Formats: sequence, C-alpha cells, structure tokens
Amino acid sequence: MTTAAQTEKRGPVAAAGVIAILAISVAATLFLFWLIYVHPASDQAGVRMAFLPALNALLNGASATALLIGFLFIRSRKIVAHRRSMLMAFGFSTLFLIGYIAHHALHGDVRYPAQAAYRGIYLSILASHIVLSAVALPMILITFFFSLTGRFPQHRKLARWTFPIWLYVSVTGVITYVMLRLAMSGS
Repeated sequence: MTTAAQTEKRGPVAAAGVIAILAISVAATLFLFWLIYVHPASDQAGVRMAFLPALNALLNGASATALLIGFLFIRSRKIVAHRRSMLMAFGFSTLFLIGYIAHHALHGDVRYPAQAAYRGIYLSILASHIVLSAVALPMILITFFFSLTGRFPQHRKLARWTFPIWLYVSVTGVITYVMLRLAMSGS
C-alpha cells in the first residue's frame, strides 16, 4: 500500500510520464499520416508482403477478443488474468501497428473503389476509425502507465473510456478490411 506522501511525491513523475506519452503519441500519429498520405510507396506492383492486410485484420480481431476477455476477467475480479489478457491485447495491437506501418511503407494508401456499393458507409466507418485510433493510442499508453506504476484509481477511471474506444478501433479495423476486400473483388 502506498501512503499519501508517496503518491504525492510521485505526482511530478506521473505528469512527466503522461506528457512524454502524449508527445510520443502525437509524433507517431503525424508519422503515420505522413507515411500514408505523403510518402511514396516502395512496392508499386503490390507484390511484396501482400498478406499484411489480412494479417493486420487478424491481429485487430485478436486484440478485440483479448480486450473482451480482459473485460470479463476484471468484472469477475480476476486481476492476474485481466492483466494477462490486456497485455495480450497490447501485444496484438503492437504487432498490428508494425504490420500497418510496413504495409503502408510498401503499398501506400489503398482507396475504396469510387463506384463500389456502400462507399459512404465505408468512409464513415473509416473516418471514425482513424480519428478514434489517434485518440486511442495515448489513452492506451497512459492507462498502461497508470497500471504499471500502481496508480490504480487513475487506471480504473481512464480505462472506463479507453476500453470502449480501443475495442471500437479494433473491431472497425476488421470491418474496414472486410468492406475494402469485398469492394475490390467486386462482390
């Protein structure tokens, strides 16, 4: 158990940690926007690592599954199992981000066909996915920071917001992948 004096002493450290996480998150988001919308793709033919979009969707689905399992564990007060599930979700999301960066570095932006059905729905889901993924990144990192540094009241308070946003981003990542693949195949 930490005393009030110990918690107060760690206050500046917590603030510095949160500021560092926010700065890293902004830099990562700006890098991703540059990579996707400015940087020229290095594999114009689209043949190298063509499996990445499917793998990324699988990783997003695995992250969503781990998040839901972690949520069920914490509701049952199984803290160790919750922690393991959330670390798995974080691991899947991290692997997804690596695959996402690799895919966009190689292939650039993939556009939904202009004449394909459901384009408006796809673009609406994609827009919310993009905006909320930029919001989710610092929230996820700060939520983990609070947990790993023993700031459980702050962790619980932020996790109530982080969980649904992270879950939404993971699920809509799979949905946008499926919609794009169906549109590209003409189905």
